[in-house]
Amino acid sequence: MSFLLKFTQFVSKTFALWVIVFAFIAAQFPETFKMFVPWIPYLLGIVMLGMGLTLTFKDFAEVTRNPKAVIIGVVAQFVVMPSIAFLLVKLFQLPPDLAIGVILVGACPGGTSSNVMTFLAKGNTALSVACTTISTLLAPVLTPAVFYLFASQWLDINASAMFISVLQMVLLPIFIGLVIRAIFKEKIEQFSQTMPLISVVAIVLIVTAVVAVSKDRIIESGLLIFGVVVLHNGLGYLVGYVVARLFKLSLADSKAVSIEVGMQNSGLGAALAAIHFKANPLIAVPSAVFSFWHNISGPILAMIFSAMKSDKNHK
Repeated sequence: MSFLLKFTQFVSKTFALWVIVFAFIAAQFPETFKMFVPWIPYLLGIVMLGMGLTLTFKDFAEVTRNPKAVIIGVVAQFVVMPSIAFLLVKLFQLPPDLAIGVILVGACPGGTSSNVMTFLAKGNTALSVACTTISTLLAPVLTPAVFYLFASQWLDINASAMFISVLQMVLLPIFIGLVIRAIFKEKIEQFSQTMPLISVVAIVLIVTAVVAVSKDRIIESGLLIFGVVVLHNGLGYLVGYVVARLFKLSLADSKAVSIEVGMQNSGLGAALAAIHFKANPLIAVPSAVFSFWHNISGPILAMIFSAMKSDKNHK
């Protein structure tokens, strides 16, 4: 078991590398990886089940202990990232498929990797977990609503169908995971520690499926997509941090909010694109690129944040 835990930690730390390697392999052998496209919703469900298995009801205590910071983090998540996405697609005059994809990933809740990055950044990890959890629980309503608000000018969006999809892929697996953990308690403790490994495998397979069906279009627009994703992610970190400081949150809380806002559940974006926009595979590409990039930018930001001195009044 100790070997498996060490291997899980190694794979989690080198996540971005595996995304690059397997995305390259998928580009060379697209027919092999296209088989995973129908499995994308289930793969995301596995990731969300893992999140549920690692949560306890104590994780929700931060909401009552630090409500101001949680509210700022969650509101910023669903306001800052979609707004930045919309501004970027207008600024760069992106083609419709790419514009929709960038806004879709911007409308997603925070990613679970933000919790690890906040810990490495010496931020308020409990706040990060609370923000991720609350934004994820609100995602069935807010993700379709925000996406409709910003992207409906490019295509007809069935927000109710998207609501049901997010409910099935996100909320249901998390609830099942929470219930399993509540019932089996200590028995599930060790197993839940290996869930990051399973989550990495699932997200890598989602990325390979997206690359396999979008190879030619990625080559066409590769640099443009990458540039927009890097800006989206970086501006999310920056604006998230500035907003937190403007509301006079402590440095530790501001680090958590910054990372929470900047890191997205890009797996959800890819899954929603695969389900609702099958005729436009390019829509899923910004989510796939985001999956890779924020796992490079996150550790870099965490290193910078960890070197910052904490507020004197914050323990």
